[in-house]
Amino acid sequence: MQQVCIKCRKSAGDKFQTFCECGGFTEMEYDLTKVKLHDSPNPYVRFADLLPVKNLPARLPRDSRYTPVVHAKKLGNLLGMPLLYLKDETVLPTRSTKDRMAFVSLAYLWEHGVRSFCISSTGNSSTAYTNAIRLYPDMRVFVFTAESFIGRVQHAEHDQVRHFGLRNASFVEASEAAAAYAKAHGHTSETGFFNLGRREGLKIAFLEAAEQIPQPIDWYVQAVSSAMGVYGTYKGAKELLGLRRIDRLPKLIGVQQENCSPMVRAYHEGSETIQPHHIVPHPRGIADAILRGNPTKVYPYIRQIVIESGGTFVAVSEDDIREARRMVEELEGLSPCFSASTAMAGLIKQVRNKSFPVKETVFVNLTGGERTGEPAPKKITWMQRGQNGWREEKLPRPRPISANRMGAACIARNQGLDGWYAYGQKQ
Repeated sequence: MQQVCIKCRKSAGDKFQTFCECGGFTEMEYDLTKVKLHDSPNPYVRFADLLPVKNLPARLPRDSRYTPVVHAKKLGNLLGMPLLYLKDETVLPTRSTKDRMAFVSLAYLWEHGVRSFCISSTGNSSTAYTNAIRLYPDMRVFVFTAESFIGRVQHAEHDQVRHFGLRNASFVEASEAAAAYAKAHGHTSETGFFNLGRREGLKIAFLEAAEQIPQPIDWYVQAVSSAMGVYGTYKGAKELLGLRRIDRLPKLIGVQQENCSPMVRAYHEGSETIQPHHIVPHPRGIADAILRGNPTKVYPYIRQIVIESGGTFVAVSEDDIREARRMVEELEGLSPCFSASTAMAGLIKQVRNKSFPVKETVFVNLTGGERTGEPAPKKITWMQRGQNGWREEKLPRPRPISANRMGAACIARNQGLDGWYAYGQKQ
């Protein structure tokens, strides 16, 4: 295998490199004549030759198994779809398909010399990274989270993680802050979609499903924000086609919530790029994991593969999402989150519009469920927007208060100061 630029074909060697000097991003290519699918129930072992890690480390999960694929007969019967299959990614450790991303990406980053890196996400990626990184005690991660997504990042408190919360920021602004912090402090900017380790990890769901579903897969449906999972899926499908493990590529359907659907709007307007009027500066909605209002950098690549596959983009309402979730829960006994249910809502909308070939084999990736257990982290360094960028929020130093006078005062540790100080008013 080798890392190459998708634009100029220049090799990146063994260093971590997201973009080439020419502006193209880096992809991992495999010599399919040397690829072997190993006899193992563990997907990280079975598909090791299709993962971007030369020496499969012991830190990849040894007890991992394929996530279930459900032949959705009841739901399919209601929709007139006899070959409807649902991938249940909610059984993964943090109840999200992003666990696959974190395990593979961390192995890839570590092997390519990265020991500290900065990230941002709407919750699932950061949660997966901050939990999986404990397998790599010599690595550290710096997490940047827009304030509205803080509650979605859930991990145990440990020294390998430093978490920054950005007041009144968008996801894109948090990503920009992560990149700036990495540059200023000598860390690696992980770059999300453009870190090939992420895309390679997310293709595993399709690699599994191609063996679990008895018919060739005609359609792949997923809710999208940056659509790195869709991109990874299509790449994985091409690799299976090259290995003659499948005989066709799936058509791709990317689904977004109507009030945050920049890709859908751009696609149906025939635009090759995201235009200013497509961008949603501060998106809100129930499908919180996919509320990315500005996918400017990634959209051209996603548009290209959706067109190549013969697929499309679909936008759905919150009512559509709630109905789809209820149907999946009641008819198939699965419990996807609203973001994952967005994919099912998009498919249902296509079927009801009578524009969909209902007899073909359809694979819907239910990418996650609601998380319980770990609370949102408490040790957060809050950042305020300043004239020269983001800066640490400084609370005014209150008057010290003794323990016997504390009463019902609200007490908070003022980061960077010693001891406890009263903060707020006495009840």
